[in-house]
Amino acid sequence: MKGPQFLTYINPLLEVLKENGGSGNVSDVIDKVIDRLDISEETVSKTLPSGGSRVKNRIQWARFYLSKAGLIDNTKHGVWQLTKKGFSTKLSDEEVYSLFRSVHKQFEGAKVNGKTKEEKIDDEVVEDEAHSSQLIDILKSLNAAGFEKICKRFLTEIGIHDILITGRSGDQGIDGIGIIKLNDVVNFNIVFQCKKYKDAVAPHHVRDFRGAMQGRADKGLILTTGRFTTEAKKEASRDGVPPIELIDGERLISLFEKYEIGLRPVTIYEIDQDFFKNFK
Repeated sequence: MKGPQFLTYINPLLEVLKENGGSGNVSDVIDKVIDRLDISEETVSKTLPSGGSRVKNRIQWARFYLSKAGLIDNTKHGVWQLTKKGFSTKLSDEEVYSLFRSVHKQFEGAKVNGKTKEEKIDDEVVEDEAHSSQLIDILKSLNAAGFEKICKRFLTEIGIHDILITGRSGDQGIDGIGIIKLNDVVNFNIVFQCKKYKDAVAPHHVRDFRGAMQGRADKGLILTTGRFTTEAKKEASRDGVPPIELIDGERLISLFEKYEIGLRPVTIYEIDQDFFKNFK
């Protein structure tokens, strides 16, 4: 296929969203695209200078161009959804390249650090995701205690009660406890683990945590600044054992956006070229 390498993710992304009913959580959609293309864990682990996954960044670029072409709507925090036009669109390789060229014309001549936009594509974080890259860098820069504290703040914001940080030597990986209140009568005990990781959380981490939570809680939660391997995700939802909820760096950022934790929303305007055509 002609053009930047991220174009190879355009159709798989459209197909995953269609199969998902037209929308999906960002992290889940990206994982499904990776699974659909059978991309190896080794390849997903390759990073950009900024530290993010090169593969996932290319999927973000695919989403960016589909959004600019009016095929994807990402105005809802943490969710990508097809527009009506996107649902009915099926692109050949040549049409994918034409879409790229059409959207790319908006940026031709723009300079970023002395380079044109085209020279930067595939090697830089998508501009409207820049705050995400900065936020994950901030979270990774925190020490272990600081990351536990901000996880406590996050869990409080999403509605978990009576949170207590308990992480200490000999606690078998449990960093905190809390209570999920379904109503005035029914409660669930929860334990959580905060892993300030750069790379992937493996299945043995999930198994070890499950062993530590046995008899202590109804629900387990692992939060990480990194990501979970495919096998770790399978282990977390394996039949016959207590399920463990996994929140990776991308999902964590999406939830920080949703609840505006450490973030201030900013209104950005872009020119509607079609509007002005009526006056020419």
